[in-house]
Amino acid sequence: MSYVLLLVGFALLIFGANYFVEGASKIAGYLKVSPLLIGLTIVAFGTSSPEATVSILAALNGNADVALGNIVGSNIFNITFVVGVTAMIAPLAVESETIRKEIPFTLLASASMFIFIADVILTEASTNVMTRSEGLVLLLIFSVFMYYIFEIARKNRHAEREEVAPDPAEKPTWGKQIILTLVGLAAIIFGGDLVVRNSTEIAMSLGMSETLVGLTIVAVGTSLPELVTSIIAALKKESDIAIGNIVGSNIFNILFVLGISATIIPLEVDPKIFLDVIIMIVLTLILMVFSRTNYKVGKIEGAILAAAYIIYMIYIIIRN
Repeated sequence: MSYVLLLVGFALLIFGANYFVEGASKIAGYLKVSPLLIGLTIVAFGTSSPEATVSILAALNGNADVALGNIVGSNIFNITFVVGVTAMIAPLAVESETIRKEIPFTLLASASMFIFIADVILTEASTNVMTRSEGLVLLLIFSVFMYYIFEIARKNRHAEREEVAPDPAEKPTWGKQIILTLVGLAAIIFGGDLVVRNSTEIAMSLGMSETLVGLTIVAVGTSLPELVTSIIAALKKESDIAIGNIVGSNIFNILFVLGISATIIPLEVDPKIFLDVIIMIVLTLILMVFSRTNYKVGKIEGAILAAAYIIYMIYIIIRN
C-alpha cells in the first residue's frame, strides 16, 4: 500500500505543480510581467514547490536526512539530467547575464550551504547541525536575489512588454487562473505529505538510509516538474525559460526551501551528504564552463551531463 500511496503522492505533485505553474504564469501575463521574471521566479519556484513541500514537511516530521537529501539530490538532478536531456532535444542558448550573475549566485548558495553544515570541520563541534540562525541567513541571501531579479525585470519591462502581453482577443480569466493556482498548491501540499510519509516507510522496510531515499526516489520525483517544464520550453524555443527554470529552481531550493526548513527546526546533518554537496558544487561549475561555450549548452554537453547523473546514481546506490 505504501508504494501505491507514494505513486499517488508523486502524481499529485506533478499535476499540482503543472496547474500551479499554468495559473501563476497566466496571472503574470495578465500583469505584463517580463519573461525573465517569469522564467526565474514564477516558473522556477512553481516547479520547485514539490521540493519545498516535501523538505518542509520532512523537517517538521523530524526527517532531516530526507529534507537535505531531497534538496541536494534535486539540484544534482536538475544540473545534470534535466539540463542534459533538454539540451539533447534542443541546444540551450544561455544569456551572458545568466553566466555572469545567476549561475555564480547558484554557486554562492551552494557554498553557503556547505559552510553551514560543516560544523565538525570548521568549528570542531561534535555534530553537524544547520541552526535557525543559519536558516535565516539563507533567507536573507534569498531576499537579495529576489531584489536583483526584480531590478532586472523592472529595467527590461518596457522593452519586453509586447512579448508578454496577452492576446487582445483573449479576455483575462482571473477567477479561473486563481482557482487553478490554489488547486495546484493544495495538490502539491497533500502529495508532498504522501511522498514524505511513504518514502520513509519504504526506506525503513528495505534497509535503505533516509539520506539515500532523499537523494534518489524523493529527489527525482519532486524534480519531474522541472524536467517536463524545461523540455516543453526547449521545444518551444524558449531557452530563457528552460535554463532560467533550472538555475532559479536550484537557487530557490537552497536559499528558500533549506532556509525555511532550518528556520522551522534545526537540521541534524548526515556526514555522508558532504560529498554530495561537493559534487553539486563541481557540477554547477561544469555547467558554467559548458554555458560559456558559444553561450549555449549543446547536444554533446547535454549527453555528458545526463551520463554524469547515471554514474552518480550508480555510485550512491553502491555507497548505501
